[in-house]
Amino acid sequence: MFTRRIGVLTSGGDCPGLNAVLRGVTKAAEKLDWQVIGFRDGFEGLLPPSQFVILDRATTAGIMQQGGTILGTTNKGHFVAKLGSGEKTMIPTDVVDRARATLEELGIEGLIVIGGDGSLTTALQLFNLGFPIIGVPKTIDNDIEATAMTFGFYSAVSCVTDALDRLHSTAASHKRAMVLEVMGRHAGWIALHGGISGGADVILIPEIPFEWEKVAQAVRQRDAEGYQSTMIVVAEGARPRDGMQHYQQIHRGEYRLGGVGEIVAREVAERTGKETRYCILGHLQRGGAPGPLDRILATRFGVKAVSLIEEGNFGRMVSYQHYEIQDVSIAEAVHRLRVVDTGNQLIETARAVDISFGD
Repeated sequence: MFTRRIGVLTSGGDCPGLNAVLRGVTKAAEKLDWQVIGFRDGFEGLLPPSQFVILDRATTAGIMQQGGTILGTTNKGHFVAKLGSGEKTMIPTDVVDRARATLEELGIEGLIVIGGDGSLTTALQLFNLGFPIIGVPKTIDNDIEATAMTFGFYSAVSCVTDALDRLHSTAASHKRAMVLEVMGRHAGWIALHGGISGGADVILIPEIPFEWEKVAQAVRQRDAEGYQSTMIVVAEGARPRDGMQHYQQIHRGEYRLGGVGEIVAREVAERTGKETRYCILGHLQRGGAPGPLDRILATRFGVKAVSLIEEGNFGRMVSYQHYEIQDVSIAEAVHRLRVVDTGNQLIETARAVDISFGD
């Protein structure tokens, strides 16, 4: 008979590996005689009438290999504490009070929040208001500074690699340039890793503003050398030198970053005369089963989160550093993006194998 209870929720965008964290939390908690309560649809599940499910070995059996999250998630609702890049807002007092009442009523002694920078910003506010919070970092962009790696990243990279493998053959058959737009608003890790592993010839990332003529020159150079197709990977947040990131209107008055792939394809075609096509991977990078590395990392994160609750060490976020699972304060973790250093060894490796960054 369990005498103590842990709560857990998944918040923000979905990501391969979320279910592996839930499984890790549940199995580690049961060994320590904690019962696990999973709140549905992110922080919204904390509000009365609270929506939750009891997680145990039966309900989490076989979920590690599943994409998405069995608890559901959202990046909207009553608990949004970050609007856009760096813009923060306070959670309303009545919302905080209702959530606190739910945790007290259910006897939750520790709440594990699995989410990215925005969700962890909310978690930090709740911790500062007395909630027993533990954070688990989640983002396919791999852009949280306080951890060397986040689960979901390599699954997204695998998706990019597979897409490039498929595009290579059609590009070669038609002697085309192919542009693949991938996720990465402020950090180009997916484009960089995916581009290298998928044999891209040009990689455009937010950290290195590019020049149109340099991109066109790279395409023309390949043609001159007898390589009649060119593969270009562009992160959604990439921008030309002296230019802006590209946004698309998705609803009346609402804009979302993206669409740069189409612009790159058009510019390359106009400047080189080469037939060019573009493809946007979009949410394909978020879906599907997590790869082996992400399953292992997610499990280790879940186990560490339970350990921190058992120790009563709240206000911490689990972190992967130097091949070990450690922890840092949530305050230290949020609002610090991990972007690609232009002197990064991986950048040097890419340049050494003739990959152009358009600079």
